[in-house]
Amino acid sequence: MGWTDVQGRDRAVAEEALRAAGLGAVRAMHAVGGGDIAAAYRVEAGVQRAFLKVGAGAHPFDAEAAALAEIGATRTLRAPRVLAHGVAADAGFLLLEWIDLAGDGDWAAAGRQLAALHACVQPAYGWPRDNTIGATPQFNSPGADWAEFYRERRLRPQFALARSRRLLSLAALEQRACRAADALLAGHAPPPSLLHGDLWRGNLAFDRDGVPVVFDPATYHGDAETDLAMTRLFGGFAERFYRAYDESRAPAAGAARRLPLYQLYHVLNHANLFGGGYVAQAIALIGRL
Repeated sequence: MGWTDVQGRDRAVAEEALRAAGLGAVRAMHAVGGGDIAAAYRVEAGVQRAFLKVGAGAHPFDAEAAALAEIGATRTLRAPRVLAHGVAADAGFLLLEWIDLAGDGDWAAAGRQLAALHACVQPAYGWPRDNTIGATPQFNSPGADWAEFYRERRLRPQFALARSRRLLSLAALEQRACRAADALLAGHAPPPSLLHGDLWRGNLAFDRDGVPVVFDPATYHGDAETDLAMTRLFGGFAERFYRAYDESRAPAAGAARRLPLYQLYHVLNHANLFGGGYVAQAIALIGRL
């Protein structure tokens, strides 16, 4: 899809986004692979290129921009630099620096840099504002107790969503899952690490020099193990990533037992968003707990 094929609204959004970033008029615009939430484009202005996401006017692109900026400010994992975000033509947009990406690179660096990101901690679990995990609202009201935070901000909202989606066999397991979570997290008080929050294989790539790049975060402060649990879902990471991470940040006692609990949140979310086999996968995970 070239500039002349882009629908009128998204063309108008691109023009406004580039003006907001001080990059001038759009010279070219091409659709690129994106997710289910937003249309994605490579836009060109003069010799500059940028990555543009266009979605619903109410989508919290400002939260995504804040998360990318917070990750970038740590100088650990590279995150795309935010150029502009806002609302134009009744659509929300996020304009980022363009990075030529590859699927493979320095996995050991990715492990070390994620460990360094997780060393950035705050006094409480949560984040200053709510955001989203995929298309699902994610609630981040700060709390001092990790077990309570994970139960009330992560698991219970997913079970409420399952009830609203009429996934009754899954929703019926809420109390069982929450009791198991409380038992597994009893006495567990991890540092409130800065998290990517949605670190599956599709949200990490590498630039031309092999440097790791992360994007599409669902950031908050919580147990670092939750990021690692997500990396083992939906494709997984290279084994040298885990070796480098563990050399930088040794696993805490009981991490293997907590792994299925932390994966449950993301599998529940996929069950609510997509149904199908994810419902059975979530039920099986609760059985493991």
